[in-house]
Amino acid sequence: MGLFGNYENAGPGIPKSELEKKGIFKFFEIYWRKFWNLVVLNLIFILFCIPVVTIGPAVAGITKVTRNYTQERPIFLWYEFMKTFKSCFKQSFVMGLIDIAFVLAVIVAIPFYSSFAQQNNIFYIPFVLTLSMIFIFLMMHFYIYLMIVSTNLSLFKIVKNSFILVSLGLKKSIFTLLSVFFVVGMLFLFLPYSSFLMPFIPFSLIAMIVSFNCFPVIRKYVIQPYYEQRGEESPEFDFKKPNSEEALFEDKGGQERPIKAAPKKKGKGKYIS
Repeated sequence: MGLFGNYENAGPGIPKSELEKKGIFKFFEIYWRKFWNLVVLNLIFILFCIPVVTIGPAVAGITKVTRNYTQERPIFLWYEFMKTFKSCFKQSFVMGLIDIAFVLAVIVAIPFYSSFAQQNNIFYIPFVLTLSMIFIFLMMHFYIYLMIVSTNLSLFKIVKNSFILVSLGLKKSIFTLLSVFFVVGMLFLFLPYSSFLMPFIPFSLIAMIVSFNCFPVIRKYVIQPYYEQRGEESPEFDFKKPNSEEALFEDKGGQERPIKAAPKKKGKGKYIS
């Protein structure tokens, strides 16, 4: 037993990686590390939304990039955005048109039912139902575009599954909705001062929040079961697996055996320092 510890027994070895942060700490660790990339991504997203009808593909592009960031996958921002914009164009374009139609319907329905409800209480029923549909549809979007860029399902199945996932991941769905409302609320609260942030921060921030919270739900209930049913190993984390051919040394923490020093011989000797 030494003064500062026992150095004769093998230790636990070198950890393969530093302790991974979890929850909100991990989110902000990734966010600040990718901050300037996300500023660029926000600008690209706005640029591709200008034609209006390309909003859907632009959302798919920003979703794919932020999904990869939250999963800490190595990517090239512009290449990944453009690749997704093109490869997912058909489904995301149709979904974008549905979104535009839904927003227009809400703009008409909310004032209509609200005004009639003040005259007749019976109209509070369709008013509350409309609000409920808005919240559900918003939460479905946390999963729709993530599934568009992550699976090869048809758009009908994606929409149906997103409705189910809202319930299966209800806590994450509600927390994400509140987080998005918080970001949007802060922007409106500090108008007009917050307007200069619009080109640089909010859209990529919201996309990061959605991807970080909701992609694990898709992985758990959609991606993993698919590979389990086929008896295959999911390639989700292949990019994190170490390459054994590149390893020069193997760490066997706790398995080493101390090397006993040879007994010293009596007599004079020479020492090279």
